[in-house]
Amino acid sequence: MTATDEFGHLDTPLEASSSPALKFEVYARCSTTKARASKMHLPHYTAHTPMFMPVGTMGSIKGITTKQLEALDCHVILGNTYHLGSRPGPELLEKAGGLHKFMAWDRGLLTDSGGFQMVSLLKLANITEEGVEFENPHDGQKMMLTPEMSIGLQNAIGADIMMQLDDVVSSLTTGPRVEEAMWRSV
Repeated sequence: MTATDEFGHLDTPLEASSSPALKFEVYARCSTTKARASKMHLPHYTAHTPMFMPVGTMGSIKGITTKQLEALDCHVILGNTYHLGSRPGPELLEKAGGLHKFMAWDRGLLTDSGGFQMVSLLKLANITEEGVEFENPHDGQKMMLTPEMSIGLQNAIGADIMMQLDDVVSSLTTGPRVEEAMWRSV
């Protein structure tokens, strides 16, 4: 079975699973601070928490290889949905078999929703109830990122942990815009 977005592309396989995509297991607790040591059983890897999660915005960590990250015992890398959706794009990622194969990483991947770019690329964004339309800073093309498109991109990436598209505002923003963003993200 495949899913297609409203534009008729981004076919993404939907596979049934007899086990949950994420199993969370707490194996130690601190009675003083309430801190926990846990395991997250992900489709590609069992990650221990707390953990350091390097950011691979566009599918790589600058200055270090995935083998070096494994040697450092990194369990999960964060990928940026907006940037990966722009370059290399969902078609190339699907052709490569997802970001895991594209970057030779067999451990966990977490993707953001693309929502943070509503703050970092605000001058290139138009936020509506439908989603957010971005102007690509590299080629000027328009990209409408809807909640459905965000999940479709994250499926093409092959993320183990996905985030819903949230309406992110600057921490300096106050008033009605904050409430609007909160209701839109719920």
